[in-house]
Amino acid sequence: MKFGFVSLVFTLTISLLFFNSCNPTDHDPLSDPVVQVGEKTLTKGKLFGATPDNLSEQDSLAFAMEYINRWIKAELMLQKAELNLPPEEKDVEQLLEEYRRSLLVHHYQQKLLKQKYSPLITSTEIETYYNNMIDNFQLNEPIFKGLYIVVSNTAPNLDDLKKWYRSDNSEDLVKLESYCYQNAKKYDVFFDNWKSFEQINKKLPKPITNTERVLKSRKYYEISDSLYHYFIAIKDYKLINDTAPLDFVEQKIKAILLNKKRLEFIDKLESDLYEEGLKQKIIKFY
Repeated sequence: MKFGFVSLVFTLTISLLFFNSCNPTDHDPLSDPVVQVGEKTLTKGKLFGATPDNLSEQDSLAFAMEYINRWIKAELMLQKAELNLPPEEKDVEQLLEEYRRSLLVHHYQQKLLKQKYSPLITSTEIETYYNNMIDNFQLNEPIFKGLYIVVSNTAPNLDDLKKWYRSDNSEDLVKLESYCYQNAKKYDVFFDNWKSFEQINKKLPKPITNTERVLKSRKYYEISDSLYHYFIAIKDYKLINDTAPLDFVEQKIKAILLNKKRLEFIDKLESDLYEEGLKQKIIKFY
């Protein structure tokens, strides 16, 4: 039985690959059935329509088999639902209409937002929101500014690297950058922006367990494994429950303000449409 099913699908996929080259006849091969479950039939046309273009013969066969199996299972489940659910639970017309209405309204609102509304969020608005809601911006993880370097244990001049990554001298930082571009597996400098400490910590061969102690007591951290040497420089840090710096939550605040302005735009749109409906006497009260 399984062999017959595979043979059927293989025949269908061959038909799919060469269908466009066939001469038209009075009979529409797309209307031919592939499989039937109860009163429902899957036709070649529906199967061909669902099959992506430019698939190889093998991929077409695999897709067709998977699609037919999913179609059969879905139809069997639907027929069981039709048979066993009471009439009131099968009446979904109202739900479908409500979904259709909400979907159309959503699409229209999004179209208007793209066409007519591109709100700008100023730095003043972001700072004002931050100051007014500062109690809501407590950190739930440590963050820090610094750098993270990974180099092979066989990399040259490791002593120079250890000196340069600890230095604040601009010439040493240039040498560090040049060295890392040539030798480092990973070179990440973030002196001007905050990064989650855990993002770096989980990349170490032996993660730091007492993060707070390390951040408070050390500016530099080094660890090695059998292949690589890892360097971390800590220029600034914030701990759990500290107030998040403005530049760390700026994008989050911007998203909140953008969403707020979009909602205000939608509210005004609804009010304007309501007033327009009254003026044009589209709305009638009884």
